[in-house]
Amino acid sequence: MKRIVIPHPGGHEVLRIEEGADLVPGPGEVLVRVQAAGVNYADCVTRMGLYASAKKYEGYPMTPGFEVAGTVEALGDGVDDLAPGDEVMAVTRFRGYAEQVRVPRSQVYRRPAGMTPIQAASFPAVFLTAWYALFELAHPHPGDIVLIHSAAGGVGSALLQLARAAGCRTVGVVGAPHKVEAARALGAEWVIDKSSTALWPEAERAAPEGYAAVFDANGPATLRQSYRHLAPTGKLVVYGFHSMLPRRGGVPSRLRLALDYLRTPRFDPFRMTGENRSIMGFNLSYLFDRQDLLQTGMIDLLTKFESGLLRLPAVTAYPFEEPARAHRDLESGQTVGKLVLVLSPTTPKEA
Repeated sequence: MKRIVIPHPGGHEVLRIEEGADLVPGPGEVLVRVQAAGVNYADCVTRMGLYASAKKYEGYPMTPGFEVAGTVEALGDGVDDLAPGDEVMAVTRFRGYAEQVRVPRSQVYRRPAGMTPIQAASFPAVFLTAWYALFELAHPHPGDIVLIHSAAGGVGSALLQLARAAGCRTVGVVGAPHKVEAARALGAEWVIDKSSTALWPEAERAAPEGYAAVFDANGPATLRQSYRHLAPTGKLVVYGFHSMLPRRGGVPSRLRLALDYLRTPRFDPFRMTGENRSIMGFNLSYLFDRQDLLQTGMIDLLTKFESGLLRLPAVTAYPFEEPARAHRDLESGQTVGKLVLVLSPTTPKEA
């Protein structure tokens, strides 16, 4: 069984393929033969050695990866509602960059007929992140205006669609001209390209009274202004700190990290109370002890997909042997949608 291993934190060059013994499912587990594995920014942060949950739950050496699609290879004791050969997708807490993964039955879902394996591997992590941020934390109402940073990326693409399905009006922020149409096609009523337009004056024009919710994975580059542009009762939902990390080279600057940490705003709860605004933060990798939430979210998302309310994001596929290239491209900030590693003898094309 081949897997991609991070032996120790570092740049793109530390990613390597190793071979190990085939896996055997334990009680209540499903062994999945992986056809495709989703690539997420959290995988890059894990490789850099900055992802706290990777240290807590795995340690190094470790295999990254939060989502896979493939077929059932074997079943552990107590699993009787699946059969070998069934087409599935799964949510994992790491270990997804591999030919085989062992996954608790509660984290495995049948792949809908309308999804290819490549598309299915792009679905669980970003849509679950968006679902939790929107419905468990922000709780928007129909007609509310929400601002979504990184709107053409994986989570941003999911947030746009889910917010639109909830009856919200959406303003999407992108960082390059080629991302504008992608965000608009997914439901953004107003798209701000911050590479050519001053972000916050434009955000004020889109919502003069402020936003019911702002979804921000940028970190210190935007957090303060994201909070200031909330309407009364508005909620800032934070799920990442991308602006602290490098776009080139793959290795973070410790000095830059320290300076950005000092620049990160510290919000005063007395002021928040007086302004009637809220700030919330979360990390999907810490939610695996809430299987009820994960299952509720995935069932809701798959129902929405099968009813036509959700579209799959654009997917760019990479050979399993090229994780460094996928990480490098994702960190550049120029990609649209999702990236996926494909375990296939042929080089995949953009999906």
